[in-house]
Amino acid sequence: MLAMALEARGVGALIEPMMEIQYCDAAPDLAGVQAVLFTSANGVRALAHATAERGVRVLAVGDATAACARREGFADVASAGGDAADLVRLAAARIEPRNGRLLHIAGSAAAGDLAGALRAHGFEVDRSVLYQARPVPALSAPATRALSAGEIDFVLLFSPRTAAIFARLVVAAGIAPDLDGAAALSISATANRALDGLPWHERLVAERPDQRALLDLLDRLLAKRRPG
Repeated sequence: MLAMALEARGVGALIEPMMEIQYCDAAPDLAGVQAVLFTSANGVRALAHATAERGVRVLAVGDATAACARREGFADVASAGGDAADLVRLAAARIEPRNGRLLHIAGSAAAGDLAGALRAHGFEVDRSVLYQARPVPALSAPATRALSAGEIDFVLLFSPRTAAIFARLVVAAGIAPDLDGAAALSISATANRALDGLPWHERLVAERPDQRALLDLLDRLLAKRRPG
């Protein structure tokens, strides 16, 4: 989806995953679950991998995660359009604690305390770890070449963890000085802070922590750089 969005803007893209996803085989118990919570597309794919059940209600953290859920066949999908705090607000507005428990599909390194925030609203919440997201050991050869040659104008960073991994890998590859012509576009201020110490030409943060806002930020930069 990201590659298609960039192609529609006339932007050539090199997609460089910062993590390798490994799914767990065990299927979660969905009995008594009134809604499943997804805080990433990886969670969506992990549940789709684990079970054929698609009738459960889905609350997704953002539009990209919600779109992934629909592509995987989930029919009842709502998007919080933001971050974990927005997801809590969506749950509080749309569903009642008395109607059943919530299930958060997560990775082994989930950040924050989503369950605690929901329990403060009276919900019973379980967390099911269905995947592991492990940092890749190094940048790919194409990414290393493109960055070192100054061929990358924009680097889009979609989470604090991937931003931190990227920062570590460019230093390890010895190409950090070559970032001085590139702009870093981060999905959040926390992701942006992970880039401290790198010599970016420019560092910008999306107005909201979602892909749409990050692409809006890219559109503004493109408009400035294109003639006319």
